[in-house]
Parts: sequence; structure tokens; C-alpha cells
Amino acid sequence: MSLSCPVPRVETERVLLGHGSGGQLMAELLADVIAPELGLTEPMEDAALIGLDQVFSTDSYVVTPRFFPGGDIGSLAVHGTVNDLAMRGARPVALSLAYIIEEGLPISELRAITHSAAAAARAANVPIVTGDTKVVGRGAADGLYITTTGVGVRLRDAWPSAASAVPGDVVLVSGPIGLHGVSILSAREGLGFEADVWSDTQPLHELVAAMIRAGGAGVHALRDPTRGGLAGSLNEIAAASGVCVEVVESRVPVPRSVAAACDLLGLDPWHVANEGCLVAFVAPDAADAVVKAMRGLPEGVDTTVIGEVTHGVPGRVLARTLVGSSRVVDVLVGEQLPRIC
Repeated sequence: MSLSCPVPRVETERVLLGHGSGGQLMAELLADVIAPELGLTEPMEDAALIGLDQVFSTDSYVVTPRFFPGGDIGSLAVHGTVNDLAMRGARPVALSLAYIIEEGLPISELRAITHSAAAAARAANVPIVTGDTKVVGRGAADGLYITTTGVGVRLRDAWPSAASAVPGDVVLVSGPIGLHGVSILSAREGLGFEADVWSDTQPLHELVAAMIRAGGAGVHALRDPTRGGLAGSLNEIAAASGVCVEVVESRVPVPRSVAAACDLLGLDPWHVANEGCLVAFVAPDAADAVVKAMRGLPEGVDTTVIGEVTHGVPGRVLARTLVGSSRVVDVLVGEQLPRIC
């Protein structure tokens, strides 16, 4: 009798948690199922450009727990949609806010989350102008889901797109990575990192406006590395633009507390979600001015140059290690941290 190793069976007929990860499974779901049915052929962006100046975005938030160090699902929903508009070079103009509430959610909690969303919108100077509320039975939702939709107006000389990176571009990151995902996991599982790791959730539209004023059309691509983390965003831009991205591993700003937590838990901080930093691909002749402008704002004070776009293998992301070798930076296949946004 001969023995053979079993071949893992890949589930293809049902949606898995990994299909919402921002990684390979999610990309396949969009490319094979959703985009063809909707007739979408353009590169997937954080927001859609309508006509010459209008920008439109929508997103849903299902984070668990609903309150976490540094924020909650209400402020996160506002920041997330404001940032998606900003990644297309837009000034946010207005938001909608829709709730799906599970029967039994404490009114005090709903009030606190709504207060937080309203405060975040006021601080960002982006009004919430409409919305919707639905209530479902016990067990039909996990307490509260929020969907926010935003409209914005494209800033003058702003044309950032995931498909616009070119060889020679400088790659920037506006702040430390991994804070949001680790804070969520710590709060969810009671791991005790809350004192050292807080979510970085914050609006980035003023930072982007400063970048556009400094670099204009030289700001080629922007991404907020949420699901899929830094690695996911770099791979999305490399694939959409058909370029090779080379990053210096030692330059990527990973806080010690995040690195320690990820080492303990077996996670890669490059794959951990963020909610308050961005990745930018900027023309070399505009890079110095853009970096200076970013470091002049609290949201970008820790801006770091982490790499460049090269003429290497299109769609590939490489990291130069401390020993001088290179490794391929790939996207996650499935889910590393579920329910982080």
C-alpha cells in the first residue's frame, strides 16, 4: 500500500473570512465574482473619480470590539471614508452614516458611538448630512455595523491613482505601521498591550492637501494601508501600475511595541492594518518638498522615505534586508487578523 500526502482542498463555492482580508482571496473575489458582474474594469481604488472633479467612496465597518484603545467604531467609520476620499486627492465635502443594529444593543453604547462619529466629523470639518437605521434580530449581526459614504471635490493638480506610479518614484510612508491592528487584537483578546499600543485612527485629508500643494501632479499614487497592511498597499500599486517596488526593510517604521507584540503572536507587522498613515509614490523632483510639507503637520511628522520604484519585474515588491539580500514581499492569502475595520 502506498501512502501519499493529502492535497489541501480550496473552498471555492462559499465565502470565507479570508475573502475580506484585503489579501489574495479578497482580490480573487473582486476580480472573479464582483467586478465582472458590475462591469468594473478600472484598477480598484479607494474612491471613484466621477467626471473631472467629483470623488465618491463608500465603506462598511464591522470592527470587534467596538471600543478599542485610541478610538471606536464611530470615529473609525468617519476617518476611514474621509481618508478614502483623500487618497484620490479629494477634499471631503459630506458624509452619510448608516447603522445596522442588532436587537439588544445598549442605547447608552449607541449614543456614545454616535457622539464619537459626530465629534470626528466636526473635527474633520466634514458634515454628516444623511443616513439610515435598520434593526435586525438577536444573532443576525454582531451588535452594530456602520456604513459611511462620502463625496468630495478633487483638489487642483491632484491626480493620484494606484495605476500612476512610474520608475524613479520615491516611496514614502507618513508614520509608524501596525498600531491599529495590534490595538484591536489586544483589546479583543485581553493580551495586555493596551498601555503601549493605541490605534492610529485619524483623518488624513489635511495631510494630503499639504502634499498636493507642495508636489502637485508629482504626487502619483496614494494609499491608506488598512486591510492587508503596508504589504498589501505596495502590492496593489505595483500591480496596478505595472512596476517593481523596492523597499529598504530597515527604513520601515515599526514601533518597538508593535514589533514585540507581532513577534510574540507570530504576525508580520507589514500585513497588520493601519488607520492613520498613508503610503505615497512621489516623483523624485517633488519628493523633498512633499516630505517637508508632510513633516510640518502632526499627521506626517514621522514621514519616512522607505524605497523607490524601479525597472524590475512588473507587479513585484522587494525588500532589501539588513544583510544586503532581497526578499519578495507578498500579500496575505487569507485572514491574519479578522474584524479590524
